Formats: sequence, C-alpha cells, structure tokens
Amino acid sequence: MSSNFILMQFNNPKIYHTYKKIEQLADVNANYLCDDGIKITFDTTKQEMQKIHELAIELKPWRKGPFFINELFIDSEWRSFIKWNQIAPYVDLKDKDVADVGCNNGYYLFEMLKQKPRNLIGFDPSELFFTQFSFINHFIKAPIIYELLGVDDLKDYGRKFDVIFCLGVLYHRSDPIKALKSLSQSLKDGGEIILDTLIIENDLEISLTPKTSYAKMNNVYFIPSIAALRAWCFRANLELVEILSIKETTIQEQRKTSWIDTLSLDSFLNTEGNLTIEGYPPPKRGYFKLKRKVKGD
Repeated sequence: MSSNFILMQFNNPKIYHTYKKIEQLADVNANYLCDDGIKITFDTTKQEMQKIHELAIELKPWRKGPFFINELFIDSEWRSFIKWNQIAPYVDLKDKDVADVGCNNGYYLFEMLKQKPRNLIGFDPSELFFTQFSFINHFIKAPIIYELLGVDDLKDYGRKFDVIFCLGVLYHRSDPIKALKSLSQSLKDGGEIILDTLIIENDLEISLTPKTSYAKMNNVYFIPSIAALRAWCFRANLELVEILSIKETTIQEQRKTSWIDTLSLDSFLNTEGNLTIEGYPPPKRGYFKLKRKVKGD
C-alpha cells in the first residue's frame, strides 16, 4: 500500500508521523507463534531493538494482546488469548473468506491466520489500531488486508464472507439492529457470524440502556438479554443458532498495565466487585454463532 494512499486516509498527523517511523525500521525475517500471546522472534541489533521499544511505547495504549517482540513484552490491557480460546474450538476457517469487524490492532487476525483462510480482512476505523497492526505486521508480514472502515461500511464493501467475526462491537453501536443487518447482508449463502457481546441475565426480551456510562464506558448503548438478542437477530434476518459460551469478564482477562496508562476493570467495579460503579450488573459476555435466515424458514 503506497504512502500517499495511507496519508489520504489519516486524519491525525501525529499518528501518521508514527506510522512513517515503522517504514524506517530495518527489514527482518521473523518467526511468530501464538502461545498465550503473539510471540515474534528475529535476529537484530541492540540499537534496532531500542528503536522498536520506543516506537511500541509511542503507540500506547495497547488494548489487545499481548505481544512479545524478542525480549520486549507489550503487556496489553486485555489478555486476548483467553477470548480466542473460547471461540477457536467452534470455527473452521481453512480456505474461507474471513472478516474481523472491529479488529482493533489485529490480534485475533494473527490467531485466525493459523487456520489458513483463503482471505483475511480486518475492519476498524481507528488510525491508532491500524498503526499498531502495521507495526506488528512489519515483522510478521502476514497476507492480511486492513481496512479503515466500520461495521456500517461492510454491506457496501463489495465482498461477501464465509465467516464474519464481530467481537466486542455490538454494545458500542447506538443502532445494534442496523449493525446486525450490515453483517447479515455481508454473508455468503451458508456463512456464519461469530458474535461476542455483553449480555444481561433476564428471560424477557429486554436490554440494559445505561444513562451515561457502563463500567466507565460512555459508548455503551444497549446490553441485551439473550432473548432480546434473538429478537434483534430476527429483525436482521439472522438466526442465533448456537450459544458457544457465557462468561464473566474478570481482572485475570482485563486489567490495568503500564501499556495503557489509564484505569481498567478493577477500577470500574464497586468494592465488592458485584456491580459496576454505576450500580449495574458486572460485565458478562456471551459468545454466539449466527446464520442468515433462509427464505421460507
């Protein structure tokens, strides 16, 4: 991808300046593996590792990870391999066209690559996350496409997918049904969506609608019950075909580190840990498999 094309997509000159520094790093032949994080190894000099370390710090905050670059440990806020381990047993990506919508810095894309999909495309409008991905992929050189686009852009992208991952996105959308429709319209026949979203426990078709914030996140709009999620899917021409797992978010998975410089989950719950500081139920995530409804169903 040309530098001029990248420049046209950047709105933040500071992040673009950081992106340009990645191009100045020495070219390397790296190996990587996924083992409780992305572990990248290659031969380089002490001086070059110092540049890499300084650039990684410049790219804070690191939300997804962790990443190990030789002896450098980027201890991200989320230990993302915990979530991936919840999902991986339920997916087969070999020779499939795969999208990760809201892909952040691409951590899950690198995990997905192990299954040898035919095509792998990440979507996220964040310039910082794109630059973090570009930094990591400078070493890995994975054949992954990263688009600075969001979930609402997907239906007009001009390509359909066998598998779409939508992890930790839906509750950030002020119109979750519209987002689900965009995902539905982007599936091939027989395709599936792997969805991860916050949920509340209730048998009724209701959702929690925080007044100002949820666990200090002011961009959380609707947290559905599973019954409400099924209703949203129905309106989006989708069917919730399988509940993969239900899991509480804990400080073993999400916590403050020196790589984010902000507060994290333990500061967003009350002292007993049984409510958010706003008084809502604590974070619980559902992992689901969705498919598009076939006419006549």
